[in-house]
Amino acid sequence: MICPKCGYQRTPAVTNPDWQCPRCQIAYAKYKPPAPLASRIAAGGRELAVEARADHSVYALIAANLLALAIAWYTRMSLRELMMVYWIQSVIIGITSAIRILNLERFSTEGFSMNNRPVAEEPASKWKVAGFFAFHYGFFHFVYLMFLAVDGKEPARGMSAAGTLLCALVFAANHGYSVLQNIRRDAAGRPNLGTLMFLPYARIVPMHFTILLGGAFFGGTWAFALFGALKVAADVAMHTIEHHILAKGRMLPPAAA
Repeated sequence: MICPKCGYQRTPAVTNPDWQCPRCQIAYAKYKPPAPLASRIAAGGRELAVEARADHSVYALIAANLLALAIAWYTRMSLRELMMVYWIQSVIIGITSAIRILNLERFSTEGFSMNNRPVAEEPASKWKVAGFFAFHYGFFHFVYLMFLAVDGKEPARGMSAAGTLLCALVFAANHGYSVLQNIRRDAAGRPNLGTLMFLPYARIVPMHFTILLGGAFFGGTWAFALFGALKVAADVAMHTIEHHILAKGRMLPPAAA
């Protein structure tokens, strides 16, 4: 008998049961070969879609984005000004992420290192990580702000203070609601501290790359609508992936997470 998983061929000397591979310990009859990559990607997409439909915070996020786009359209914001609104949203994501880290009751640091040293699972670590995150994330957004301020592809003009403020309040309310929900969920599990620190970057980079790409090559009404829609899609996709990654840690009891 040749194992369908590891290829080991049984010999008369092995003492394992006839149904079990001596090397990898699988049951021959129960082994199923992995699905092709395309099938696994499709299955993962279907799983994320099911999770997104069941997650009420996704609908709140979509509503917040559409409301912000409506305000931007009504106040006649340019694409560049809309990018500034999304910059404000990213800052809000960073603030709420730091608050979330500081509110952790239990957390794991498995596989997480800083300065080539493993991070200890102690209360002081979350303060150290939150401080590092605030500095690094803040510097990233300072450079991004300078990029927006000196961009010469579109003439600078006075932004609508009322429109910008309204959009900021919409995103602040949405992410404030989201972080309250996440803090309660985190308390039921033991999320990884390193994952919580890196996920905001994974969320904002695709979102802003989409907008910056649009600002670099397109302009006008159609660009506003197209890249507004793409931004919403990127925001929702990364929001769902973030919840999917962290759900595993939340669903396990603290001792087993």
